[in-house]
Amino acid sequence: MFRKNKSVVGLDLGSHVVKAVEITMEGTEPVLTAFARAEVAPGGDRSAAIAQVFEQGAFKSRNVVTSVAGQSVVVRYISMVEMSDSELSQAIRFESDKYLPFDADEVAIDCQRLTRPPQASEGSDEQMSVVLAACRNTVVEEKVEEVTSQGLTPVAVDVDVFALANAWELCDTASQETDEDGETEERTIALVDIGSSRTSINVVCDGETCFSREIGIGGSDMTQAIARRMGLEILEAETIKHQPEGRDAEVSRAISPVLEDLVSEISLSLDFVENRESLRVEEVLLSGGGVLAPGVVPFIEQATGRPARPWNPIQSLRVGSHVDSEVISEFAPTLAVAVGLASRVRTA
Repeated sequence: MFRKNKSVVGLDLGSHVVKAVEITMEGTEPVLTAFARAEVAPGGDRSAAIAQVFEQGAFKSRNVVTSVAGQSVVVRYISMVEMSDSELSQAIRFESDKYLPFDADEVAIDCQRLTRPPQASEGSDEQMSVVLAACRNTVVEEKVEEVTSQGLTPVAVDVDVFALANAWELCDTASQETDEDGETEERTIALVDIGSSRTSINVVCDGETCFSREIGIGGSDMTQAIARRMGLEILEAETIKHQPEGRDAEVSRAISPVLEDLVSEISLSLDFVENRESLRVEEVLLSGGGVLAPGVVPFIEQATGRPARPWNPIQSLRVGSHVDSEVISEFAPTLAVAVGLASRVRTA
């Protein structure tokens, strides 16, 4: 009855910007109670940016969830013989050798049973769908060290693509639409987060992930294209990417080759999951700093042939009185991963 409110900080350790969002459970309601961001100095490490974030943010909690991404992370959607959750946790390490490019001893492995039926497979045994995630131990240990060296307590280390789905589940009421009979409608959407160095995709069907992928193209590639095309230094190009000040058309032309490569990979991903799962991706929801560049959203919508729109991951969250609503609204499209990490407060 007198239990204190729980708070967790989602710490998104980007290559260029560190972002932190604190979510506090006030009864059963998640409330955004703190936010801060800091840029990583060129040529510097992230430790100074992390320290700056926690100096400025007035966070209640020192408990954080961070995440991993990149080539050291592998996610696979597989079929296995039906078994209990306890049996699955024991069996997955023996099964993982079939799906991972690493030795099982080199990685941290986790898995989750999915409710969607598996792909048609041979054999008479009843099958179940499982999502398998693995990351090199050294990468996980580096993340933990980054956190603990700042006097913070790591609650969990997540994966960027899963954080996107968790943010969607926490914040977007559209996933709970119902039909005329009051039944929840199955809806398939693609969450696409265009970060600095990579783009993360998570396709969510009926509230559950069914496909995820990372693409090695991001906002930095757009910045470099602008710098080359317009004869600017990188810092100038980064500024004009977000604040074109009347040069929108010129910026759009500069980043078009990057967007063509990116959208080609996004389209291949969506076509693949639609064919494999026999579904239709109804909408593409875009987040990350890359979507703030002029012309990105309509380009993706036209090239993929699917409705696309920017996604505000805090739109359904109540924002606490100590958070500057104007500042967080400005950066909201870039906070999907941080919000998804902080959503772990519900199970902390």
